[in-house]
Amino acid sequence: MGSSVNYDVENGETDKPMLGTTSSESDVLSCVRFRMIRDFVANVRKVIFGTKLLVLFPAIPMAFVAHYYSLDRPWIFGLSLLGLTPLAERLSFLTEQIAHFTGPTVGGLVNATCGNATELIIAMFALHKRKIHVLKYSLLGSIISNLLLVLGSSLLCGGIANLNKQQKFDHKQADANTFLLLLGLLCQIAPLLFNLNTMEYSPKSDGTSILHLSRASSILMLFAYVAYLFFQLKTHTQLFESQEDHEVDDNDIKETASIGSWSAFIWLCLMTLIIAVLSEYVVGTIEDASESWGISVSFISIILLPIVGNAAEHAGSVIFAFKNKLDISLGVALGSASQILMFVVPLCVIVAWIMGINMSLDFGILETGCLAFSIFLTAFTLQDGSSHYLKGVILTLAYVVIGACFFVQHVPFDESNNNNLERVSNAVA
Repeated sequence: MGSSVNYDVENGETDKPMLGTTSSESDVLSCVRFRMIRDFVANVRKVIFGTKLLVLFPAIPMAFVAHYYSLDRPWIFGLSLLGLTPLAERLSFLTEQIAHFTGPTVGGLVNATCGNATELIIAMFALHKRKIHVLKYSLLGSIISNLLLVLGSSLLCGGIANLNKQQKFDHKQADANTFLLLLGLLCQIAPLLFNLNTMEYSPKSDGTSILHLSRASSILMLFAYVAYLFFQLKTHTQLFESQEDHEVDDNDIKETASIGSWSAFIWLCLMTLIIAVLSEYVVGTIEDASESWGISVSFISIILLPIVGNAAEHAGSVIFAFKNKLDISLGVALGSASQILMFVVPLCVIVAWIMGINMSLDFGILETGCLAFSIFLTAFTLQDGSSHYLKGVILTLAYVVIGACFFVQHVPFDESNNNNLERVSNAVA
């Protein structure tokens, strides 16, 4: 302690104790202040400057300025979309930091819950603004993007980087996620088929039966996802240990947290708040951007939003595939798709029900068909537990075909008469 006092005196910072305090108390206060500043600077360096997406952070204040001065709404949309990219990556980083201070079960639950927080926040704002089509398209796009683009590019890059050997992965993890995806697909196809049948035999139906079927299916989907989490985190953890072992071997630093628990929690709340603001900007200006750019809302929601919003997660999956660690890549792609389909989508239906908004699981014929094709193609691709670059090529090209479908689709959306289900009487809600 004495050395610190001599250092302060020599540098002219203080040569007398503060009024009403002893010399030792003054030293303690100065050390505490210095430590707080040092910890804050270290946290900023880890959280803000610790990502390669640092160059996109200026888009965040630019989006705020553009909104404050009421600039062109397409500019607000573009800047907000760019700003969400580093925030989504940092949100994943912070949830991992918090998971270090909890047990494996709680940590896994935190990662599973917050893994797609950006998509959930965007969906909630779209629901609040009664933009059901934007909500459905954005969630559908995230699922298809993970199954075809992320997984396809990972298999393609991993196959090219490992041409001399066949890549292997534990298909048991993939099987568990595939079963979950197939159940979710059934829950979405049932309202669609029921709707088509009703339109043929009962054209005057107000759609209440489809609405009830969707809400019941959503409850079952949430129950199935909870059962999956219990299966993954409690009873059959050995099936998922290979992924965790690879992560530890890849970088020993991952065993310890980079920042403190309270710091991570505060940063997580701050990042979530900023994501919420930017998500509101995105949802509120997406139609204006579509009209200004001449691109359909469906293409922006299904293709652009998932690609830009999850760019960091996608890049991480590809990097692990390059290192011949397909188990981690599969965990990223399939885990994210399963979570959105079995947790985020039914949760939105239940929340809409509580808010008095009529939302069904009927996403439309083209949309549900693309989802079904993506799930079946992914299941066939992963059934033998091996991979090569040709599988990646097929998945990636399939994503391009689906993107082309929605690029040429220009459907005028009118929330007042978008769908029969969204026009059910308030008494039914």
